[in-house]
Amino acid sequence: MNLRIYINIVILSILGFGVFGILGCQRQDSGRTNKTPVIALVMKTLNHPYFLDMRRGASEAAQNLNIQLIVQAAEREIDAEKQMQIIENLIQRRVSVLCISPSGSKEIVPVIIKANRARIPVLIVDTRVDAAVLQEASGYIEGFVGADNYKGGQLAGKYLADQLNGKGKVAILEGIPGHETGDSRLRGFYQIIQNYPGIQIVSSQTANWERAQGYSVFQNVLQAHPNVDALFSCSDMMALGAIEAIAESGKTGTIKVVGFDASLEARNVVEKGLMLATVAQFPFDMGKRVIENAVLILQGQRIDKDIEIPIQLVTKGELGYR
Repeated sequence: MNLRIYINIVILSILGFGVFGILGCQRQDSGRTNKTPVIALVMKTLNHPYFLDMRRGASEAAQNLNIQLIVQAAEREIDAEKQMQIIENLIQRRVSVLCISPSGSKEIVPVIIKANRARIPVLIVDTRVDAAVLQEASGYIEGFVGADNYKGGQLAGKYLADQLNGKGKVAILEGIPGHETGDSRLRGFYQIIQNYPGIQIVSSQTANWERAQGYSVFQNVLQAHPNVDALFSCSDMMALGAIEAIAESGKTGTIKVVGFDASLEARNVVEKGLMLATVAQFPFDMGKRVIENAVLILQGQRIDKDIEIPIQLVTKGELGYR
């Protein structure tokens, strides 16, 4: 046989096998998708211990219920545009249910509308959607699973006020402006602090949920207000950054810090006495419950529209919380 003809036959055989293999895989994937419901959990980021806990809870529920789970997130917690792109791709894939922890309470509404039009049920977890914007757009969600952030802010405010004996200068590190989670924590904190005329809020600035920004913003706070007595941070990540700035300034132990989320690192810092307290939200439970409710929706069952996950103040004496 001519060498060139032999080579051409071999190449055609390989290409034919490859195409057959690809088509075979496509048929198998399509069949698997048709038989097994696919639930998507879209979080703000996977670069944060809080959301890693949420993913673990969701994965456990999916495994127990024999459900295919897709977990995706933007790289940065504040990247609402990227999160919307992820959700649009999942809508095109025709997932069975969308579970979303919104990066933006208002920004998320347009993709909820797209999911509504595609008849894909939407569950919200951790951060509420702006109800007024959703209603104005005639959007619909199946329900919400999460903690009461307003109540958490109140817990933090009361504890910090008691530790200051009702007097002192307090700084605040806020979350993303207009973001429901941070705004609710802030409102709850202010609602308590307004009852203590001896407490003065000397600074309230955003650090966008990020540790590096918590560090840099609180450095500036210390320069502008060297006699600040306490800090309330709307998340542990920002608080941990601020604690680094406090250490560099030589003021460790003199500034009382209360955080939010009760991450493992934050609890370790509380144990060392570098932070007074942090508010626990139990994201593992949120992830678990939202997937369980997604399955109930697929089964045609009714679910509670608002499922509240309890919160708890974690101090050095209460590190063994549930």
